[in-house]
Amino acid sequence: MRSLLFILVLITSIPVFSQTTQTIRGKIVDSESKFPLFGANVLVISDTTQLLGAATDLDGNYRIEGVSIGRHQVKISSVGYYDMVIPVVVNSGKELILNLDLEESSVQLKAAVVNADDDNDGVRNEMALVSVTSFSVEETDKYAGSRGDPARMASNFAGVSGSDDSRNDIVVRGNSPLGILWRVEGIDIPNPNHFAISGSSGGPVSILNNKLMANSDFFTGAFPAEYGNSVAGVFDLKLRNGNNEKHEFSAQLGFLGTELMGEGPISKKSGSSYLFAYRYSTLSLFGGLGVPIGTSAIPNYQDLSFKLNFPQKKGGSISLFAMSGMSNIDIVLSDQKEPEIETFGEQDRDQYFGTSMAVVGATYVKPINQKTFFKTTIAGAIDNQQAKHDYFERSIVNNQFELDTLYQILGYSFTQSKISVASYINKKVTKKDVLKYGINADLYIWNQQDSVFDDQVTNSWLRRWDNKSNGLLIQPYAQWKHKFSEVLAVNVGLHSQILTFNNSISPIEPRAGLKWKIDEKQTLTAGLGLHSQMQPTYTYFYQKPDGQVGFVQENRNMDFTRSIHYVLGYNAVVAKGLRLKSEVYYQSLFDIPVEVAPSSYSIVNQGSGFARFFPDSLQNTGTGTNYGLELTLQKNFDKSFFMMLTGAIYNSTYKGSDGVERNTDYNGNFATNFLFGKEFQIGERSTFNIGGAITWAGGRRLGIVDTAASALAREVVFRDSAYNEFQFRDYFRADIKINYKINAKKVTHEIGLDLVNFLGIKNLLNLTYAPTPDDPTRIVENTQLGFLPIFYYRIDF
Repeated sequence: MRSLLFILVLITSIPVFSQTTQTIRGKIVDSESKFPLFGANVLVISDTTQLLGAATDLDGNYRIEGVSIGRHQVKISSVGYYDMVIPVVVNSGKELILNLDLEESSVQLKAAVVNADDDNDGVRNEMALVSVTSFSVEETDKYAGSRGDPARMASNFAGVSGSDDSRNDIVVRGNSPLGILWRVEGIDIPNPNHFAISGSSGGPVSILNNKLMANSDFFTGAFPAEYGNSVAGVFDLKLRNGNNEKHEFSAQLGFLGTELMGEGPISKKSGSSYLFAYRYSTLSLFGGLGVPIGTSAIPNYQDLSFKLNFPQKKGGSISLFAMSGMSNIDIVLSDQKEPEIETFGEQDRDQYFGTSMAVVGATYVKPINQKTFFKTTIAGAIDNQQAKHDYFERSIVNNQFELDTLYQILGYSFTQSKISVASYINKKVTKKDVLKYGINADLYIWNQQDSVFDDQVTNSWLRRWDNKSNGLLIQPYAQWKHKFSEVLAVNVGLHSQILTFNNSISPIEPRAGLKWKIDEKQTLTAGLGLHSQMQPTYTYFYQKPDGQVGFVQENRNMDFTRSIHYVLGYNAVVAKGLRLKSEVYYQSLFDIPVEVAPSSYSIVNQGSGFARFFPDSLQNTGTGTNYGLELTLQKNFDKSFFMMLTGAIYNSTYKGSDGVERNTDYNGNFATNFLFGKEFQIGERSTFNIGGAITWAGGRRLGIVDTAASALAREVVFRDSAYNEFQFRDYFRADIKINYKINAKKVTHEIGLDLVNFLGIKNLLNLTYAPTPDDPTRIVENTQLGFLPIFYYRIDF
């Protein structure tokens, strides 16, 4: 706390200059052809008498200097296009680079404005008409408890919830987190999180650095035809370009990491630029300095991301990008002398765990003419997870532990490499028609090794994975958008998906969306689509002993899981700056892998937590159903205040191979969120912000513990009867975030504190098998994250 007060005193003592101004500049292009717009007018609107503006040049570029620090609105207009009005925040430490797309009108316009009250505000993908939300870097920062993480931010949206406070896995409309697809610059990427478990989509700390991101889209259902290999949700993330005129830097010290970011021109003449960010675990730094942090198991991680952009003639560009991360943790309990509960891990073994991932790619964008552009991205990716477990038994002598036995029971290393290509052509056929077609292809290369020591029966090592193979996932698609009028638009598309190593094929997946603007304030939307997804890749190659051939991979020929999505939405502007959004949905899942022998098992219940799963023989005969109602009432940041209230009532069920309908693990039945933020102006150049978030949701599912099976498996096993019939008590959490910002001359200082679960509510997470010498069948309740204060100090210059 003293260090925080010192930083606050330091930055408040820095002189502030009343005449501090900044530059707003960027590029304006057609939203569908990406061709630069010449002569577009850009106007800065503020509460003062200041009126500044500029027009775009032949390349669509504009520049407005002398803009005062603070909040403004920027209005963009061009003949034959909808006007756009967006709120912005101008700081002294960095130029504001605002690259925007304008939507062309299909008829002669009288006066039409796209602003923050519109239901499709900011969505990057013009084909998206339903179940999509655009988000910005500011939103990942301003929501209390989001920690700058896109997934944790999205858990505040209607129909989306977190599954574990210590991780950022998200549940979308009752679906498993396995169904989440992460896409960056058009390429499907591996799990972008530190300490990621094989096959999962989340983790404790995100590798993605929000400071490199441009505005991006998040889909929760019935997504357009260009998105495949997902049945739940899609993060379509864009990386911004660095400043191509001046060098700018940021440094941040915080609980979640110590960061350095830089951007600037490579060549001012050509307009090329660089952008990078590096982060190292602050807890690792503290541990290295001998600062106690409450646990001997220190999570070590670091990540690096960059983007290099090289503009070409006639609006084209070539860019190189990369993101990578490494993490490891050693949880050693065998050397404990006194009973205690370690922050991480199970209590009967030493665990050594490490992960890494990297993506490196190149993107080429080429406007062919004013109506057509071509984009292709080529990338290579690799991710690895490895672990070693040493099991121990100990006794208590004179109130202290004495180690009796210690031996290795597990070792594995999973490596997945991938070479990806994503290419498409976007053609504006007429003012009313847009055609987009392309292909995504991923070549997977697997090296998966795993052995476990069977000390229960054979007293020998068993090799569960011994796989070196490859496979190709091919996804062609085509989609067409037609505007019947200024108030009615539809899109239709076809997607196909082929997995070569086991010949899984989804030949035709139809997709469709509709948007009808009833009047100036009301809009109806609808969407439907067939979607499919391959299984977590390691599950195909799990092998079991066979008396005749040694080992057999019984699940190698698993087919895709499939889901049909239906969505109907209604959006309304209920007052100035206040928007209501509602959607009702129904999802029918089929071809879900379930066990061949009658049981309650289904793969729809996997995908969260830190454990892999080891299925028996599976077949694609399972089914599932998700349906619900979602509501969002949102007030965008206006007059120094924003508010968002979201709610969802839903049901998520499935049938295993025994034909019994049960609740899925993720069927909480309801989830609500209330978020708010208020900004206070202090003097001419300083602001104080306070925000809050409250979450109330149904508790996690559980059944009746089978104590004998749990002791044999060394983990909690529920009986098939009454599986998921019970729930933990409701989940409740309240977060508060405060930050103070000072704009000095050419430098911006910000100090903040995010108080996660500041009431210290002990929400229940799960049950764990935790035997002791006195109780060999002991089962304990694990709670979610307690009170967690997260501080940071950032400087932009």
